[in-house]
Amino acid sequence: MDLTRIQNLSLAHMSSLALRCAVDLDISGRIQAYGRPMPLIELARSIPIPPQKDSMLGRLMTLLVNQGIFVQSEAGYQLTPASELLQTEGSNVGAFTRVVTDAEFIKLWGRLSEFFKESDDRSLFEKVFDGKKFWEFTKEKPEYGKLFDDAMASLSNSSMRGLIASYPHIFDGLTNLVDVGGGTGTAVNFIAEAFPRLRCTVFDLPHVVAKALKSESFDVVGGDMFEKIPPADAIFLKNVLHDWNDEDCVLILKRCKEAIESNNNGGKVIVVDIVIGFENNDPKSAETSLFFDISMMGLVGSRERNKQEWHDIIVRAGYSDYKICPVQLGVYSVVELYP
Repeated sequence: MDLTRIQNLSLAHMSSLALRCAVDLDISGRIQAYGRPMPLIELARSIPIPPQKDSMLGRLMTLLVNQGIFVQSEAGYQLTPASELLQTEGSNVGAFTRVVTDAEFIKLWGRLSEFFKESDDRSLFEKVFDGKKFWEFTKEKPEYGKLFDDAMASLSNSSMRGLIASYPHIFDGLTNLVDVGGGTGTAVNFIAEAFPRLRCTVFDLPHVVAKALKSESFDVVGGDMFEKIPPADAIFLKNVLHDWNDEDCVLILKRCKEAIESNNNGGKVIVVDIVIGFENNDPKSAETSLFFDISMMGLVGSRERNKQEWHDIIVRAGYSDYKICPVQLGVYSVVELYP
């Protein structure tokens, strides 16, 4: 049993690479377009692949069925809720699969043991890419930068739908909201459409918001969150703080607090991020949170945080109170901070 577990973990990368193959071949889209259970031969011809590889495709599908990505009956293959997320015309979470299985991303992890042995403070990414930071890399490699942006947007789509459906009263009583580090406006667009009376603003670096969605539902402001944030009833921080070390997070939260207090209307900060180990009874979610933690360590030298670590940075930033809300958005939690 122990040997099997080691073998399984050693070969686990085959699951992600098989999933990447399914995304690249748009298998979910082909099955959806077929409109009924799709036989292997029809799937193979739709791609198309050489006939001599039909049985190999069948073996790939067997693994993906075993992983719960597709289901198989005598009539053929069908989608599951998981594979529906991979459709290009839908949530397109396949963009996330492409990012984390990209060759540039994968080659980091082969040097993880070297990283632990060295005494410098650089991230693993900086070590592998000759001192270049991850965010510099995404700017210099626009094709990878776009892939990364698409991946983050796809995850934001899913989590925002969950937030608005399961915890809509978090926005009760608010008149304006600033999405700090809001990128191109994916998240705030969901909020603005669901709550049209809430005036929303996307706030990010000027070169980022230059690519923001064009909408009459929200404003776009360029700036630096480490210097000053526009005043609002609520500051929204989604998947932002896990990019930064504790000192930087404390400064960001202080700037958020100043923005709320300068608005003179009470208010709060709404954080959507991972809280490791918080009331999560799903082993896969718990494991995925830890995968994200190692990823953040390797990419930018930051971390996902547990409940105590969140408490520490919130208190250091000077907030009078906070609560972790009783809602789970996959691996993400919602935290409200009060100045």
